[in-house]
Amino acid sequence: MSELQHEQHPFLDFVKKNQKALTYALSIVVIVIAAYFGYTELYQNPREAKAADAMYAAERYFAVDSSNLVLNGDGSSKGVLYVIKQFGGTKAANLAKYYAGISYFRLNDFNKSIDFLKDFSTSSKQVQAIAFGTIGDAYSELKNNEEAVNYYKKAGGHFPEDEAISSEYLFRAAALLESNGKADEAIAIYKDIKSKYPKSEKGFSADKYINRLKVQP
Repeated sequence: MSELQHEQHPFLDFVKKNQKALTYALSIVVIVIAAYFGYTELYQNPREAKAADAMYAAERYFAVDSSNLVLNGDGSSKGVLYVIKQFGGTKAANLAKYYAGISYFRLNDFNKSIDFLKDFSTSSKQVQAIAFGTIGDAYSELKNNEEAVNYYKKAGGHFPEDEAISSEYLFRAAALLESNGKADEAIAIYKDIKSKYPKSEKGFSADKYINRLKVQP
């Protein structure tokens, strides 16, 4: 018997002794893989396609601020509320939550706006920043100033590469703090805007707000 054959015996003995268990484990792996591909190809992908089709008209109405039609459709096409209900877990349903949140904000239904936007998430940092900022706007309308400031700061810090969006939402946080008598906190944010986004519109005008607050009694 060769040295190589001798070295292989422990492994072969292990396989023989555990053949049933190994066969069972392999079968489970095959079933899991088959189930995954079956779910993806036969169930999830068709749902994604149907959801995307259902979103087509809603996206057009969203572009022209027709909020009721975005939400409920026009009779011949479905709105985003239908997509969210019927196609939960799809990418289209996630995007539909953004459209719903923005649309409810436009209709002054601020609580529903907050609910839908909090349930939305995206890897697009600009869109996510706008979602956070709109939540801040909704809380501001509801006079929940603490949460409004928190979400404005969240929006302002989410994608600092976009100077316009970031400086705008930080400015809203500072302005809200200023209007509620929190001058020191407002000044700190105005200075932050000036430092981080000096080329933005809000960065250019930051000194005006800082100096105004410093001379107030």
